[in-house]
Amino acid sequence: MLNCFMRIHIHPQNPQTRLITQVVAVLKSGGIIIYPTDTIYGLGCDIHQPKAVERICRIKNIQCEKANLSFVCYDLSQLSIYAKQLPTSTYRVLKQHLPGPYTFVLEASKQVPKILKTKKDSVGIRVPDNEIARAIVKELGNPILSASLPGENVEEYTDPEIIHEHFEKWVDIVIDGGIGGIKPSTVIDFTSGEAEMIREGAGEWQ
Repeated sequence: MLNCFMRIHIHPQNPQTRLITQVVAVLKSGGIIIYPTDTIYGLGCDIHQPKAVERICRIKNIQCEKANLSFVCYDLSQLSIYAKQLPTSTYRVLKQHLPGPYTFVLEASKQVPKILKTKKDSVGIRVPDNEIARAIVKELGNPILSASLPGENVEEYTDPEIIHEHFEKWVDIVIDGGIGGIKPSTVIDFTSGEAEMIREGAGEWQ
């Protein structure tokens, strides 16, 4: 732990630069945050801080190599760094749906840290339609981890005050960006070359 726990309010439409910089400094130091997305609140850290990734796995009581962790990119340009070259048809689908409440499972490039790759050498990538999450990633310069909060009672984790009470001993920052959703992202797997829905969530899919 960095022993610098904070709960900070960040404006959901116009994130304050000073506060985003503060969050990024904690991430670069190996810290863990809880942050809003366009679906549910999530646990996050810098994907290039393996000890922070391991901390998140301990919080969730899972083994990192079996966790199927995903991460948040700023846009499609950044996403393309971490996925192997996408077929034109796949790229068009991603462009149509992102930013949005989707996680796309893609073949991982060599830029993806080993701890985040699945046994199939794939990775889940998000570009959420949330200004706070994207501002953090843009300022950081690389993606942040995207992991759901532990437990099955998602309704408890829509209110940042309740999140603060539950997790202040486990994380370094809780970002209050307003009330969160209760549905996770829709997960679509493109590793076979065809779109396969793995989980139905907040994003509509046909």
